[in-house]
Amino acid sequence: MAMGFTGGSGGEDQQRRYGGRVTAFAALSCVTAAMGGAIFGYDIGTAGGVSSMEPFLREFFPEVHRRMQAGAGVGNYCKFDSQLLTLFTSSLYVSGLLTAVLLASWFTARHGRRPSMILGGLAYLAGAAVSGGAVNVYMAILGRALLGVGLGFANQAVPLYLSEMAPARYRGAFSNGFQFSLCLGALAATVVNYFAQKIKAGWGWRLSLGLAGVPAVLLTVGAMFLPETPNSLVQQGRDRGEVKAMLQKIRGIDAVDEELDDIVAANDPTGQATDKNGLHMILSRRRYRPQLAMAILIPSFTQLTGINAIGFYAPVLLRTIGLSESAALLSTVVMVIVSSASTFASMFLVDRFGRRTLLLVGGVQMFVSEVLIGGIMAAKLRDQGQITRTYALALIILIAVYSTGFGWSWGPLSWLVPSEIFPLEVRSAGQSITVASGFVFTILVAQYFLAMLCRFKAWLFFVFAGWIVAMTAFVYLFLPETKGIPIEQIDKVWGQHWFWKGVVTVEEPPPAAPHKL
Repeated sequence: MAMGFTGGSGGEDQQRRYGGRVTAFAALSCVTAAMGGAIFGYDIGTAGGVSSMEPFLREFFPEVHRRMQAGAGVGNYCKFDSQLLTLFTSSLYVSGLLTAVLLASWFTARHGRRPSMILGGLAYLAGAAVSGGAVNVYMAILGRALLGVGLGFANQAVPLYLSEMAPARYRGAFSNGFQFSLCLGALAATVVNYFAQKIKAGWGWRLSLGLAGVPAVLLTVGAMFLPETPNSLVQQGRDRGEVKAMLQKIRGIDAVDEELDDIVAANDPTGQATDKNGLHMILSRRRYRPQLAMAILIPSFTQLTGINAIGFYAPVLLRTIGLSESAALLSTVVMVIVSSASTFASMFLVDRFGRRTLLLVGGVQMFVSEVLIGGIMAAKLRDQGQITRTYALALIILIAVYSTGFGWSWGPLSWLVPSEIFPLEVRSAGQSITVASGFVFTILVAQYFLAMLCRFKAWLFFVFAGWIVAMTAFVYLFLPETKGIPIEQIDKVWGQHWFWKGVVTVEEPPPAAPHKL
């Protein structure tokens, strides 16, 4: 029984029939748009680093700071257990969730991918200013809420932009640029944190939070000069000649009529889709059941690997095992560099070996690492005291191995797969479900990780390992391969999959309304 559909030769034949090449115009456009990943990564790196800085904790979270002091009588696993501290982290994702569900999907479908990126960059810039200038904990939380609005728009628009701009045979590499940019943002944040915590005057945390405005400016200004994707132009009802000219510029050839015809045909084949009812169509029609499952489960599984817990709280976790503030931040820098390198490698691997292979092998690598991390902490780290330097080094290496496995598999592919599987008429609504699902589970992990670490102690890592087993099995059984298939042809793979072909039904559309193009 086949567990997936490779789509290999058919997709490659279709792409060869489309023609085209990777033009400098398309590549530069995608590099600029990928800065949307940098603002997300910078926040992930900043939140954990700042949360481990003593001046920041002393000013905004004095109870946590008191627990850190020698003789406070609090166990290793419970030093940072504070709902107010985790609210500081998760408030961004609450506002991001509301933005994605209530605003970003509608705005991106109606006005395009580029305006959403501009709006997201401006909101994130405002959040950086408020966070860096915070005078109390509530102002700091407000700043993070504004950052969340920016991420809600950017995470909605950027993955769609990259998937639609890229040639089919290189779509994986282009789309994985979002995760690579995210890693670079996280790397920048950890480097800033490392030097900021050395500022003796105690205002280094303001520098870390305020510098989030730098990638926001790059995204905002860069997006002002970006072209809109041909798919989005069709969705907005723009003139065929205008769309064809843009597609010719992106692909670097004149013969683009066949690809353009597919894009037009993919835009509301039933004549019923609008930016207002795309979500209703996804939820009510059987033909979208596979995409809906992927849009909900892939981002959810990604968070349940524990990656954002480690991303948010890596410095905190390393301080838990006894490293100093400076050593914990430096170790985090090294781990982010390793993770960034693996994500960069995935850009070259994903279109050669396919999505399924990377997800399956990466899942095995993460599972083994999580089990060993939990085993060492359970055996060697007691509730009081510290572990030896040898075991601390082993934990740092294992966390780096774990981050590497995530970096070339679930990290980039959790953005790529959902962004490429929805038909154009519901693509923006589908991306909003993806973003919302990711935010929901990010909120849960951010809000409860420290409390769970306090209560479950090292056994928490075995919980994450169990989820990795579940999600790896899900990929093996239910995710078809989409490598090399043009984005407007991917809808066909579900009817050839061993399970989904029994779910998807052929819907006879009413006579289609004339297309505007």
